[in-house]
Amino acid sequence: MTTMRAAVLRGIQQLAIEERPVPEPGPGEVLVRVDAVGVCGSDVHYYQHGRIGDFVVERPMVLGHESGGLVTAVGPGVDTSRIGQRVSVEPGVPDLTCRECLAGRYNLCPGMRFFATPPIDGSLAGFVTVHAAFAHPVPDSISDDAAALLEPLSVGVWACRKGRVGAGSRVLITGAGPIGLVATQCARAFGATEIVVADLNPHRLGLAQNLGATATVNVEDTPLGEAGLEPTVLLECSGHPGATTDALRILGRAGRAVLVGMGDDGLPLPLTFVQSREIEITGTFRYANTWPAAIALAASGRVDVDSLVTGHFPLAESEAALLAAERDPLAVKSVINPQR
Repeated sequence: MTTMRAAVLRGIQQLAIEERPVPEPGPGEVLVRVDAVGVCGSDVHYYQHGRIGDFVVERPMVLGHESGGLVTAVGPGVDTSRIGQRVSVEPGVPDLTCRECLAGRYNLCPGMRFFATPPIDGSLAGFVTVHAAFAHPVPDSISDDAAALLEPLSVGVWACRKGRVGAGSRVLITGAGPIGLVATQCARAFGATEIVVADLNPHRLGLAQNLGATATVNVEDTPLGEAGLEPTVLLECSGHPGATTDALRILGRAGRAVLVGMGDDGLPLPLTFVQSREIEITGTFRYANTWPAAIALAASGRVDVDSLVTGHFPLAESEAALLAAERDPLAVKSVINPQR
């Protein structure tokens, strides 16, 4: 096979299925046949707006970065025994030589090449090449969907690590989208004894309760300030400035706030409250060194990412997959199968 199909963003709300050459793996790389790709909010944002902050789509770009598949070829320097392995693709490959990489913070590498972040093509295609160390073998107990969704699961793992969630933590999660739902499961797996999820969507709040939340708050009915909560950790997964501010105001003394959802620069920070309670606030940017934990959590059943999947789409229906959450209030996570 010398050609493959790829879902290419050619302009705002202009997605085309194109024939492209199958890439050749270079030194240290593997070629992965892509079997499943999860649709992320960033894919939808690029499709609808052509940009996220300073990342602007200036030329045609393949979407997708949550992916899993099968190694079908290897480049020079890679053991041929890897051919035939089922893998989950970690979509960001750093330069491995800069100060951040050498300090273990490779997610902050200024030379990072991240799938479907302009100008790098993503994985919504028949095949992709990736550095062999970032194609993580997965056991057969993990489904093709789950192999792809280890990427958002890694976001949840990283958020819990940044918030130092542990035994006895009281965790508030704002936003019950896919990231909030994996964060809920990760918080439980990390030992939190109280996990409260806040959102406006009753269906997603019900999912959160099924996945380990000890309580939920529909903020349309009960503002956070009236819910009687005093969490020790906030995992803010909505990106909504009002939700973030309301949640910060109820954090307990010496609480930790982890800002996970992509917001804007207009966050009104309750500075007096933050100072008087010595609240720690940190951002998150993707993840680092999370795949081993994510694989173990999924393989052991401690986290169930398959339950988030609400629709499967062939590559030709990628546009419908991108719009599924907007059109269906019950949709949570769409998966595209590039081989279909």
